[in-house]
Amino acid sequence: MVGEVDDVTLPKATVQKIISEVLDSDLTFSKEAREIIIECGVEFIMMLAGSASEIADKELKKTIAPDHVIKSLQDLEFDEFIPPLEEILHQHKENQKIRERRDAKFKKSGLSEEELLRQQEELFRQSRSRLQQTSSVSDVSGNEPETALKTEEF
Repeated sequence: MVGEVDDVTLPKATVQKIISEVLDSDLTFSKEAREIIIECGVEFIMMLAGSASEIADKELKKTIAPDHVIKSLQDLEFDEFIPPLEEILHQHKENQKIRERRDAKFKKSGLSEEELLRQQEELFRQSRSRLQQTSSVSDVSGNEPETALKTEEF
């Protein structure tokens, strides 16, 4: 298992993007400092996952749940992380509900994906047609002839 741990890392570009968002625009971050952040991040994730796994094991659960992660944060004395994590979890659950409703609406429509795509293409065609008619009217009236040329490219 030790060999596997050495191979674990976080994407450098992603970490650099996160660091850049946090830093003032006049500050730079060395590659060595980024590597330390990556190593600390990996270590933190491993500690948190290990602790959450132990909690799940004690509860005879085979899946680590958000409650296990929250309890792990408490056990590791990272209490300040819990409120933002709970907010993220709440937002995730809300997004899941929206996705489930959208998927249910799709399934209840009784239409295949191909039929829905065909309908979408037809709506696009109608929209382009209306746009071209509008621009043709503008072109004839002498208003905004550039618009008529641009819409013809579609």
